Amino acid sequence: MTRPVTPKQRINHFIKNPEVRVIGAEGEQLGILKTSDAIRQAKEIGYDLVEVAPNADPPVCRIMDHGKFKYEQSKKEHRMRLNQKSTQVKEVKFRPRTDKHDMETKIRQIRDFLEDGNKTKVTVMFRGREMANQELGYKAIEKVIEELKGAGNIESPPRMEGRNLYMVVAPK
Repeated sequence: MTRPVTPKQRINHFIKNPEVRVIGAEGEQLGILKTSDAIRQAKEIGYDLVEVAPNADPPVCRIMDHGKFKYEQSKKEHRMRLNQKSTQVKEVKFRPRTDKHDMETKIRQIRDFLEDGNKTKVTVMFRGREMANQELGYKAIEKVIEELKGAGNIESPPRMEGRNLYMVVAPK
């Protein structure tokens, strides 16, 4: 007993309509048949009757090997996923009083992320009384922007959100 994979794709005796338009195993039109006759024809040649267009009047069914069809569909989806390139948003955090050498290291890290094709969120975190000197954070983020001129584009300009100043840099 075969069960349908999705409720949209009904197979064999799960097709409830009394009559269906049938397409043969080789793609030829067999016309409008009773569902029971169409299922019998499919079983005689060792295939399944699969509903391919349930919204048509009458619904369109195809005689095919459903197992092979499902296998080919999964292979096709797998190939499509291989061709997709996923971009991640990496994040680099630092403080308004981060030292020069540490800043250079973080900028090098941002460059590496951008070269790999990932967007990067640059965050300056403020703690305690550092909120009173927000201009230090803006100076730090301006230095990052200056250093990254050739490596990426500023996707969203620096802005405050709570106690954090952040911006998003996208690869060129």
